[in-house]
Amino acid sequence: MTASPPPLFPPVADTVIARFRRRRMLSFAVPLAILAYLLYAAMAFDVAGLAARAKMDNAKVLLADFWSHKTHVTRDNRSGRLTVAIEGEAKGLYPQGRLPGWVTVAGEVTTIDLGGGHVVTYDAAGARYAVPDYGIIDIRPQGDRLVLTTPEGALPDWINASDRRVSVTTAGGRFAYTRSKVETFRYAAGWPAFFFTPDSPFFGKSWTQLAGLALWGERLDPSRPNVAAMASGFLNNAMWQHGAVFWAMFETILMAFLGTFGAAILALPLGFMAARNMMPFGALRFGLRRVFDFIRGVDGLIWTIVLARAFGPGPMTGALAMLLTDTGSFGKMFSEALENIDEKQVEGVRSTGADSLQRARFGVIPQVMPVLLSQVLYFLESNTRSATVIGAIVGGGIGLMLTQAIQTQKDWEDVAWYIVLIVLMVMAMDSLSGWLRRKLIRGS
Repeated sequence: MTASPPPLFPPVADTVIARFRRRRMLSFAVPLAILAYLLYAAMAFDVAGLAARAKMDNAKVLLADFWSHKTHVTRDNRSGRLTVAIEGEAKGLYPQGRLPGWVTVAGEVTTIDLGGGHVVTYDAAGARYAVPDYGIIDIRPQGDRLVLTTPEGALPDWINASDRRVSVTTAGGRFAYTRSKVETFRYAAGWPAFFFTPDSPFFGKSWTQLAGLALWGERLDPSRPNVAAMASGFLNNAMWQHGAVFWAMFETILMAFLGTFGAAILALPLGFMAARNMMPFGALRFGLRRVFDFIRGVDGLIWTIVLARAFGPGPMTGALAMLLTDTGSFGKMFSEALENIDEKQVEGVRSTGADSLQRARFGVIPQVMPVLLSQVLYFLESNTRSATVIGAIVGGGIGLMLTQAIQTQKDWEDVAWYIVLIVLMVMAMDSLSGWLRRKLIRGS
């Protein structure tokens, strides 16, 4: 019988070649699978339609409102009354005789210098807007209609005119004229009323002037020092409501603190009861673990809505929602930490004649305390962020003020300020929890 020829490649070589081929196929298959999934996701979520519906002009205006403000200069055409207000709000109204320097009033003529050569003039006959490189736009009321005169016959797209309304939008600002009023909007960077509103005697003063008034200046209010008047004006700022904002920040931190540490206190004994090496009754252990799975399996926002229906809105409801969710998480983690302790240390305490509580106190707690404290502090840091969203639902904390500012669709500078405060709060809690971990766990 003729012997078969030896294989071209030995078995080991065949295995290496097969592995190489599989890896080569995977190197092509995995990217193709990822690309196919991304294409499917793009079609399923209509990314092309989303891009087509995007309004970048609105996004540009929104981002500009974060760091800028506008001042309304309004004249009532019936009464002739002139008002100048930041963001057009009564709380930001300039008192008569203390108008900004770019608004000049001489009899019935009001001149508004928007900068860059853009000048608006209100007079008894109507209003004029001088636009650089274009000319003067003149509006005069005539009977029931408005008469518009421009340097050119055809109107550019930044002028919108009808018989009852004329609006002009330029790089210098916006201007609108109707039969009832004429209004000019001047845009500028910054938050001018952040510290004091225009009716405050401290408004518009430089830092050096404020320092002089605080340290050695004559009292503007005879009943109290200037420092106390400044603090009161800042905290009671009608536009920015700093006092209410700081209290809302305290409510947010308090929600996180009560929810986190309340859950830790409840979960510690329950963790002992759910640990296999601490509780001999299997049915009780099984039942507690399923309870932990249930209450942590339902998201904290769902518990927030349920508890808000049961107990009504308020910061305490948010704290209870976090307490309920974290009790399940802590119970699971605490019981698992207890099951992984070193039994030799417990046996050493038992040999001294210690009872069950003493064994837990001196043999178990010292072993698990670093793990428990680390987890609790981490959850405190995480719950500080979650309390913002929960506060928006239950009506408490900085989350509520953030939601209200967004809903107005105009207080975007407030939204930016609240976001800054939330980020600073999270950073502070991160630093605090890290410091506490080093002090309590490492002893350094």
